[in-house]
Amino acid sequence: MAARLVPYGGATWQTRCPGTSLSWHEGTLTAADAVTGQSVSLTPAALYHYCYGQEVVGVDGKPEPRPVTGLAALDADGLVLLDLPGAWHAPFVHHFTVAAGLPVVDARRAPSGQVRAVLAGRAPGWRRLSGLPRPWLWRWRLPIAVGAGVAGLALMTYLAMSGAWLAWRGIASLGRLVLDLVDAKWLAMAFSPLLLVVRPVAARMHRLRTRRGTVLGPPGGPHLQVRQGWLHVTRGKHTIEKFLLARAGGLAAGLLVYRCEGGAGLVVTDRFGHPLHHLPGPWPHDDVHRFATRNKLELRVRSFSRAEYVALIRSCRDASP
Repeated sequence: MAARLVPYGGATWQTRCPGTSLSWHEGTLTAADAVTGQSVSLTPAALYHYCYGQEVVGVDGKPEPRPVTGLAALDADGLVLLDLPGAWHAPFVHHFTVAAGLPVVDARRAPSGQVRAVLAGRAPGWRRLSGLPRPWLWRWRLPIAVGAGVAGLALMTYLAMSGAWLAWRGIASLGRLVLDLVDAKWLAMAFSPLLLVVRPVAARMHRLRTRRGTVLGPPGGPHLQVRQGWLHVTRGKHTIEKFLLARAGGLAAGLLVYRCEGGAGLVVTDRFGHPLHHLPGPWPHDDVHRFATRNKLELRVRSFSRAEYVALIRSCRDASP
């Protein structure tokens, strides 16, 4: 019997609905991404319908809690084979799983930390299909940014040298009006040419801090840094979670770098080696070593068996999937 399921909305509020779909035929689950043309076929043990809280940057620049929703396919050990972010209608998910004969775990009201910990447990061959296209200006982002920046700088210089302050005030007023209608980042590129310099400089400063061991991880993704005796797990400019260091009387005492069946990750641990926060994905050993040495954190490197990895995932209380 064939069954089909599609999302009705984006993974977070007011975001685009992904172009993904699920179908079930003769014991095989197939996920398709209509945007990229990719498809994945697998035989999961269960589906995982999830919702967890995540802080995002609001329109006023302050962090706001937003729910993140999606559907994941789990193997027999509860590890994630496939992650499909998006809003999936619960009754339709129920009908789909009944038709397919698959159990479904409803984790939409489970604690957010628990849900994130489950999603961070990746099975071999883990995939995530977003179903979202890149912005149409993605290929031309650098030429457009440079051209708009140069044009904006030339206009600002001309008006300043000619003393046409009233004209500049008029353009500024028009800019505020257009700002309500157009994506702010493109206007910022046009009227703030310094952004063309600030971004690469900020990236270079982050790399320098990484080489010095004051920060660990990429600037855009989850990374670690220590401030005033606290270990911060940060995404972008906002702290996801923070732990007082053990030397200051807190919990965070070490870092665990692991590998298992081709996968890898980093775990913040307490003084007894118990996991506090899991960050899946590859982490350069040299960078981790410098960060641990500078901040006096115990560093362990392990190769886990599957059973050990599953035990680690089940003991994690929070993660950054």
